[in-house]
Amino acid sequence: MRDEAQQSEVIVERRASAGIIRLNRPRALNSLTLEMVRAVAAALDDFAADATIATVVVSGQGERGFCAGGDIRALHESGRAGTDLAMTFWRDEFRLNYRIATYPKPYVALMDGITMGGGVGLSSHGRHRVVTERTRLAMPETGIGYFPDVGATWLLSRTPGEVGTWMGLTGLTIDAADVIYAGLADHHIASFRLPDLVDTLAELPRNAASRDVEAVLKNLSSDPGTSAVKSNRDLIERSFHFGAVEEIIHALENEPDDFAAEMLRILHTRSPTSLKLALRLLRQGRQSRNLAECLNRELGACVQILKSPDFYEGIRAAIIDKDRNPRWMPATVETVDPAVIDAFFRPAEPPLAL
Repeated sequence: MRDEAQQSEVIVERRASAGIIRLNRPRALNSLTLEMVRAVAAALDDFAADATIATVVVSGQGERGFCAGGDIRALHESGRAGTDLAMTFWRDEFRLNYRIATYPKPYVALMDGITMGGGVGLSSHGRHRVVTERTRLAMPETGIGYFPDVGATWLLSRTPGEVGTWMGLTGLTIDAADVIYAGLADHHIASFRLPDLVDTLAELPRNAASRDVEAVLKNLSSDPGTSAVKSNRDLIERSFHFGAVEEIIHALENEPDDFAAEMLRILHTRSPTSLKLALRLLRQGRQSRNLAECLNRELGACVQILKSPDFYEGIRAAIIDKDRNPRWMPATVETVDPAVIDAFFRPAEPPLAL
């Protein structure tokens, strides 16, 4: 019989001076439930108040994923049933994202394997972010009729040039070298060295600071290789700097390049409403003063997304029926009503208590 710790969706332990949090839904790629969000938040509060804990390490159980995001099936069911689960989840998750970004102790995220959506929120807001040869990161929300959230409109709008715009609109997956280039992680460490990393961090003195953690990470780090995104940056800059999705599509149509043709194909598979919404959120994120502004803006969009047919259609096609053939309404970016997008920018009430 499995013990209680193994059955828990979040395993919390103390190992010498390290507080360790492990997401424990490996069959679901450690996708987050409301209970998991609350368990992680409680553990962070406990570790922050514990003078014996110098460093917090967050990882995912299994070899396939750190965290594939939120449990979108549960969000879909909540929206359909009209329950408050979805909004409660988003409120608690966004507060956790802010807690991570402002955490008083060194916070180390081991982004080993699939790191998407909510997994990016759990990791890239942290102070010390580690990727491995198995890391595959994405904000794939436009493909399910949603939008980049968890503070991604803050993170993506601060990547080099228009890399974040490209990531947020296409939702494509990037590897370790790309993640570091995008500024969403700091160090590449081979996956087989992660147990040694955790042991070494646990051996740090109780008064260890971020510079001590950095020294450990640098000592174990290795070259992530060449960033494919960096090599395509000029084309991304030319094509994705516009303020309208139609202009981005037109620019890609005029690029005689296989990369541009593939980006064009991808954009035509995404929800037109989500593309319009994501671009506007990213542009406003770039003008925002802080993460809190972006999280509150995203929360307002969450209220409206529960009324959007594309949200339910996208999750149906990807998760429920799995036919990968969503029928978006409307079907083209040109036919998206500007008033529909405007509605997503009504502030949520009450705002997040950050």
